[in-house]
Amino acid sequence: MRRIAIAVVAATMTLSLAGCGVLNATEDGADASPTKGNGITVGVLMPETTNTRYERFDYPIIQAKVKSLTRDEGRTVYANGEADPDKQVQQMEKMIDDKVDVILLDAVDAETIADTVKKAKDAGIPVIAYDRLAQGPIDAYVSFDNELVGEVQGRTLVEGMGSPDATDKIVMINGSPTDPNAGQFKQGALSELNGRVTIAATYDTDKWKPELAKKEMAEAIAKIGKGSIAGVYSANDAMAGAAIEALKEAGVSELPPVTGQDAELEAVQRIISGEQYMSVYKPYPQEAEAAAEMAVAKVQGRDIQFDALTRDKVDSPTDKNIPAQLVTVVALTKSNIKDTVVADGIFKVSDICTGKYKAACQTIGLR
Repeated sequence: MRRIAIAVVAATMTLSLAGCGVLNATEDGADASPTKGNGITVGVLMPETTNTRYERFDYPIIQAKVKSLTRDEGRTVYANGEADPDKQVQQMEKMIDDKVDVILLDAVDAETIADTVKKAKDAGIPVIAYDRLAQGPIDAYVSFDNELVGEVQGRTLVEGMGSPDATDKIVMINGSPTDPNAGQFKQGALSELNGRVTIAATYDTDKWKPELAKKEMAEAIAKIGKGSIAGVYSANDAMAGAAIEALKEAGVSELPPVTGQDAELEAVQRIISGEQYMSVYKPYPQEAEAAAEMAVAKVQGRDIQFDALTRDKVDSPTDKNIPAQLVTVVALTKSNIKDTVVADGIFKVSDICTGKYKAACQTIGLR
């Protein structure tokens, strides 16, 4: 069963505990009786570079928050697995050997990394799963509500199709079978799509590779016919861009609604121009800051604060009742770009409304 915890609730509770002077509940590293002081090292492992969010948003936010929480005494060390599970295992083993104090892990392959998570546990190093739920004895998990992501994508796709008939055909391009999040996105999407449209072709795209998604889309067009595709469910923005390329190359002049996820800059621009119908905006600052707060609280023995940040519970194939924080998401369309990615400082209007997109920006009042 999916359980939703909104991060702001946890943050509010943390502040109220701190205000009452509860031991180990403050945010200030000097005011508690920590297991370790402020001079801590947080290892950060990200999964790949195809999706630009990890190095553009997530890691810099984590890095800045760790410094803030530790009065500039704490530090982070970073590695990116570049979609190679064996490479990530080596990176994590090095962090264990280097005796970092805690690891934030966004797994390339949730199952492959499990033994290394166990090694960290045996070495006394807590592991907090970030964004993707790794297997093995992790101490906590912070991510978005992944089934809700899929539900939002599926529901918004149906809305974008107008009033679809159950015989209207869509193509479904899902994420990597090694990513547990991909299965949750798919499950959520199917809960909105089944019975409302016909899924004429479906693919699970290895390592989320856009080049594979483009081939899959081309195969679907050949199978279904370019004039018979009423919508495209793409699990993320990079694959959405690839699917749109395939549609254009097949001579589709009037593109069907296409979904995405991550609110990448190129996707936002495609949404403005009408090529992509929607993306899912996930407030990365909220997720990344929560992860940093969890890591510091765990290492410094702030049990009350840690518990306040992880009021939800999730299960993995290897462990049950893992403390977690699940953050809610927003469907991003033309109508709310200004109120989401611009208002939250993810992009400036000048970043989005460049060159050929200026006229489209003016049309929707984005100035």
